[in-house]
Amino acid sequence: MSSDHERPDSRHRRPSGVTRATVEALGALSKALETTERARGALYSFHQLTGSADLVLDDAVRLLREAGHGREADRVEREVLGRNVIPDHWTFQIIEAYNATYYRPFQQLEEEIRSELADGRDHLYEAEMKEERRTKHHPDHTAC
Repeated sequence: MSSDHERPDSRHRRPSGVTRATVEALGALSKALETTERARGALYSFHQLTGSADLVLDDAVRLLREAGHGREADRVEREVLGRNVIPDHWTFQIIEAYNATYYRPFQQLEEEIRSELADGRDHLYEAEMKEERRTKHHPDHTAC
């Protein structure tokens, strides 16, 4: 095995002068951002599921009419089809607001702090954890 696999590359090594406490703090900040990424993904799921349900309502309206239930079809069209999910907003507008108001500022701040404190190196906490937990010289336990 080459020695390249025995030492993490420079992208995953703590820069000189960066303390363990700083690495832990950056790890927590990164974990919070990753959780925000998951929340954002849930918003996209919400958006797609709600949109799909709204499109299926077209079939429900058509089928209600075909079954002779025009009044009920009219109610579905009037009261639910194309309705705002919260006042003044469809789901895409919620995502746009979330991205502009919370996600992008958080993402930018995390990147700026990581650049200031760790030369922009990402996942130092995890890289150090991998180094601590791996079995040296094992082919499936290579360094970062």
